[in-house]
Amino acid sequence: MYDLFADEDHGMLRMSVLDHLEELRSRILRALAGWGVAFLLCTVFAHELWRVVTAPAASALTAIGIPDGKLIQTSPFEAFNILWVKTPFVASLFLAAPWVMYQVWAFIAPGLYARERRLAAPFIASTAGLFLGGGAFAYFIALPRSLAFLLGVGRGEISVLVTVTEYFEVFVNVVLGVALVFELPVLIVFLTLLRIATPGFLLRNARYAILAILIVAAAVTQTTDAFNMMLFAVPLCVLYFVGVFTSYVLVLRRENRGFPRKALFIGAAVFLALTGCVVILAGLKYGYHFMRHWPFPGR
Repeated sequence: MYDLFADEDHGMLRMSVLDHLEELRSRILRALAGWGVAFLLCTVFAHELWRVVTAPAASALTAIGIPDGKLIQTSPFEAFNILWVKTPFVASLFLAAPWVMYQVWAFIAPGLYARERRLAAPFIASTAGLFLGGGAFAYFIALPRSLAFLLGVGRGEISVLVTVTEYFEVFVNVVLGVALVFELPVLIVFLTLLRIATPGFLLRNARYAILAILIVAAAVTQTTDAFNMMLFAVPLCVLYFVGVFTSYVLVLRRENRGFPRKALFIGAAVFLALTGCVVILAGLKYGYHFMRHWPFPGR
């Protein structure tokens, strides 16, 4: 059987401490150069990017009955800092993510076995994909709903005026925070590769991981209702167990053990059956049914 994680020195590159430091300096400079190019490119499209950034605010204001609501400026340099500096900066982080992830992998690759270095393409694709996917999830789903809840708390009694800086801070905290937290499966895989964590350890301590995820979700959503918090927490819990499953597969390959496909199929069937029962019971009790538009479950 092909062993991806054989513990042999064949193909492993040996480097001195000075070589590691030189390589680290080189990779940091290359990552910064790539990010700099992305930042300059984003400044060219600053106005277009700002319209993208403010779209969730417009959607939230429309949802609470303020279709012509706009953000306000309270200081002379506020709009300049947000429009021409901070917005391109955040956009460049997402644009340069694949290049930065490649530099990270290129730095750690010399310390891996030759067969492990073949994971370069999956690592870069999964890391950048999870980062971009987390940002997209926050932008299109989580952020508009959170804003609509927060801005609608005092509807009818309080006039809604949101400054450019206050909105941008919330935007960055949610979008960038969720994008980083979506890297959880990659972190778990790294811990497994370094033999710091095992699938058994991760499963035994899953309740603590779920508690930590709920705390992070509560901090990121900045709301007091359970729905918005669950909107963040449920995908993160799913990502945690995806990471545990990937860790389990890596350990099987490392130990030359076969993959238990039968057990996986049985577990998946049981999970789908239980999920279907919960959905059906919720529909019968609360009158929910599936709709053709978001949110798909409704009354």
